Amino acid sequence: MRLSIITTIILSFLSALVVHAQNTDAVIIGHVVSRGEHLPFVNVYLEGTKHGTTTDVTGHYMMVDLPEGEYTLVAKMIGYKTEKRPVVLEAGETMEVKFELEEEVLRVGEVVVTGTKTFKRQTESAVIVNVLDAKTIKNVAAQTVSQTLNFQPGLRMEVDCQTCNYSQLRMNGLGGAYSQILINSRAVFSPLTGLYGLEQLPSEMVERIEVVRGGASALYGSSAIGGTVNIITKMPGRNSYEITSNNSVLGNGAADYNVNGTLTALSQKRNAGVALYTSYRQRDSYDHNGDNYSELPTLNNNSFGMNSFFKLDEKQQLQVNFSSMHEYRYGGEIQDGPAYMAQQSEERTHNVLMGGVDYELTSDNNRTSLVLYTAGQHTKRKHYTGLTPDTESDLQKHNANPPYGNSKNYTIQFGAQLNHVVPEFIKGRNTLTFGTEYVIDDVFDEIEAYQYMLDQNSKNFGAFFQSDWEITRKTNLLAGVRADKHNFVDDLILNPRVSLLFKPDINTQLRLSWSTGFRAPQAFDADMHIAFAGGGIQTISLADDLKEERSQSMSASINWDKPTEKHIFGFTLEGFYTRLKDAFILEEIGTDDSGNSLMEKRNGGMSNVYGTTLEARANYNRTFQIEGGFTLQKSLYDQPVAWSDQIEGTKKYLRTPQAYGYYTLTFTPMDRLSASLSGIYTGSMLIPHYGVPEDAGTPEQDLLFESPDFMEMNLKLGYTFKVNRLDSSIELYGGVSNLLDSYQNDFDSGKNRDSNYIYGPAQPRSYFFGIRIFN
Repeated sequence: MRLSIITTIILSFLSALVVHAQNTDAVIIGHVVSRGEHLPFVNVYLEGTKHGTTTDVTGHYMMVDLPEGEYTLVAKMIGYKTEKRPVVLEAGETMEVKFELEEEVLRVGEVVVTGTKTFKRQTESAVIVNVLDAKTIKNVAAQTVSQTLNFQPGLRMEVDCQTCNYSQLRMNGLGGAYSQILINSRAVFSPLTGLYGLEQLPSEMVERIEVVRGGASALYGSSAIGGTVNIITKMPGRNSYEITSNNSVLGNGAADYNVNGTLTALSQKRNAGVALYTSYRQRDSYDHNGDNYSELPTLNNNSFGMNSFFKLDEKQQLQVNFSSMHEYRYGGEIQDGPAYMAQQSEERTHNVLMGGVDYELTSDNNRTSLVLYTAGQHTKRKHYTGLTPDTESDLQKHNANPPYGNSKNYTIQFGAQLNHVVPEFIKGRNTLTFGTEYVIDDVFDEIEAYQYMLDQNSKNFGAFFQSDWEITRKTNLLAGVRADKHNFVDDLILNPRVSLLFKPDINTQLRLSWSTGFRAPQAFDADMHIAFAGGGIQTISLADDLKEERSQSMSASINWDKPTEKHIFGFTLEGFYTRLKDAFILEEIGTDDSGNSLMEKRNGGMSNVYGTTLEARANYNRTFQIEGGFTLQKSLYDQPVAWSDQIEGTKKYLRTPQAYGYYTLTFTPMDRLSASLSGIYTGSMLIPHYGVPEDAGTPEQDLLFESPDFMEMNLKLGYTFKVNRLDSSIELYGGVSNLLDSYQNDFDSGKNRDSNYIYGPAQPRSYFFGIRIFN
């Protein structure tokens, strides 16, 4: 019955939209300049239509066969302020329109989509949306998405395994399972894919990354309690290409080689385009303490993908994206034989396919739009996690049936979203958003030798409503509710949210927000990683009475930016608080017959996460730019959690520093020369350390270790040569990552090492150099 009602509504809406196409012989010609120089590859188009072009290599453009009437002509290019001109087009007439674009000192009003599921400028959004663009990613020399996310306030990427180096994103003091990772606004990053996926995604595929901290992103999924990261892949804006080769030398000589390429192409009428990207990476294993066991695993990774759009007519658009990733990863004892012959090792082979299709239909007056979408991913993983036994009889059994495992995982999302603008809503303007989506995640993971198996199919049907009400030019109220029915939860759960934006003046925004959420007792997330600990394998199970955990989140912030002709500077100060009810915890419950440690995920009562984040930014005359963020926070359970049966429990969250932050400093004295210095600070935190009696490479018993704080600094220098005859440029660059070499120096050693005893920067001091060819 519900499906038939939804189908009727959608069909009625589709039948009400009438599309009209117009063509005449009206022509516009002109050029685009900035500071006296012509700009090539600027997007020039008629707003609200499919008609557009780009300037050629001389900075000139021509548009033909345009519709009659009054329109707005737009000139737009990344790094410059957008210019608009009203034009009146008449059949058979040619008009000339010249643009002069002004370079942006620092972008503080970009159009973003993640905060509200509709397009809004950052300064007009009731929730804070931070943007990490492709330029910043290049400045910090990031090769993967994982490496980029440290350079956002409130975010921290954490490596959690010395052997396999899986990682997780932590936001506002919460673990990786509390953050939602989206690809092009779609939730296809499953918990299994998320263990290694951020390191498998090349940074070259990214147009920008939008980050919403806190539970204000409840419309994307009730479990996005810590926040939402939306990775938006490159879309074709002009005909272009880029090829990059990056070579690194890690620590004592391990090589890390990356080559990436992108190609974008637009049709002559700009009504279709495609962006293609490919990436290849090969990294040697790295042994830091000389025990012949790797701290960084061998990596062989290749990926390719595409992102395309097709404007079917003035009111209809289709977007299609697809990617394929293959990765081989091996860590542990460095030897030439198969993984099961090593004293200790982990081996992973991943094959991941992702893709999605979006269809958008807009009404004639542009007040109503309908988006239908589907997306999905399929992952096949063959893996090994094992230790060779000490006795001859057990060794024979091990070799006869080594603990190889197989994983299969797919995620499918279907959804529809209807946006309608009410221009006069109690003297204001209101954008109403209605939507529904259905997400299926199926995971099968088995290791027969350990009698370990996960076979889980989770399903969630969600519906959401949102009111984005611009009450006045200074006040915006964002209110919404999401209803979810998860097959692991008995009842339908409603999660409301409210955010308020007040702008006392043109430079200042004040924001308040409150939201609720929940996490279903789903089996597979970062906590379920099989690890080496205490001289054996550590596995995790779910308690029989495990139930969903609920959350309430609040935040308040002030954002201020002051632009002048030569510079801009500003700051954002935010306070946040999240209270979890029936919070998920891990506690040790004993050992199995083979001596392997058994952990259980349970409900642990209440916990609280609270703190403050300060962001600061400044840019002088597009020559000197600095940005930074610093977070102070606490994460506490109401009752102590006993992670080991050898020592007392603690109320503090493990692996969660009370202070962390970042900075980026860029100096561009001339167009061709650039220098950037960046840094990541992580404060002291509690690290569980499992010991093995009478083993020289590990502690005698379990310990709770307080790590030192550390600063990771990176330096990059680059110089660009212009090759005018080829309409291209060549950039040569090089630098040092982890300049101070603040890499961990007290790793466990040998076969029985605790692989989860790891903290600090992701890699030792490394030297890199590369070449980038682009137009």
